[in-house]
Amino acid sequence: MSDCSAASKISVRGLRKSFGRKRVLNGVDIDCDSAESLVIIGGSGTGKSVLVKCIVGLLRPEAGSIRIDGVETVGLGRGARERLVQKFGMLFQGSALFDSLRVWENVAFGLIQGRAMERQAAKEIALAKLEAVGLGPEVGNLWPAELSGGMQKRVALARAIATEPEILFFDEPTTGLDPIMADVINELIVKCVREAGTTAVSITHDLVSARKIADRIAMLHQGRIIWQGPTPDVDHSDNPYVEQFIHGRAEGPIKMEVRAM
Repeated sequence: MSDCSAASKISVRGLRKSFGRKRVLNGVDIDCDSAESLVIIGGSGTGKSVLVKCIVGLLRPEAGSIRIDGVETVGLGRGARERLVQKFGMLFQGSALFDSLRVWENVAFGLIQGRAMERQAAKEIALAKLEAVGLGPEVGNLWPAELSGGMQKRVALARAIATEPEILFFDEPTTGLDPIMADVINELIVKCVREAGTTAVSITHDLVSARKIADRIAMLHQGRIIWQGPTPDVDHSDNPYVEQFIHGRAEGPIKMEVRAM
């Protein structure tokens, strides 16, 4: 693990988060450099989403440090937090589109509500972002309920990039998609990150997606980062936890909880 340096866009140290008696994050240390695509893998319930929610400020940890561009963000006041959030874009696991807003309004939401942009100007940007993810202007006037799951993901990605954020967060971006549509989403993520030079943090248990979009992969297990390295190294990590996870083996050091009915 490298020390926090000026190159680190995000630096997390000693992060702890519990819910009641359940300790979810137990001293997480992880860095993400500027313009790097970091993917955090791990089984369901290992705390991947909790880690991202702590970084973006949706959850407050009990202990630890989260620095963005070298500035401590844990405990920020409301005004400073609102300014910080403007650096972020996020694609949520379930797309999280607003059913009561048309597609273009969903994409433009951050521009209108967060940046106080005039609606027509925001709509033009929204339609451009929809085009960037392969959706025509006619889609902008549809309602989210009229879209397929894959189209909803693309709309959610367009919304995430609409404000041209410095940091993008992707929460299980390919969950629920067929392999072809999942690859479409992966290609769009790679395109968005590389063309804009955006820093990206993704969480997934989809190893196909992880290998495609990541510059570096880290594995979270029992509340800690137990391995990290360049993407090609994940296939010969010599870490028994990583080996079991990437090969999907029932036998190994990772034990699944089985509750009696």
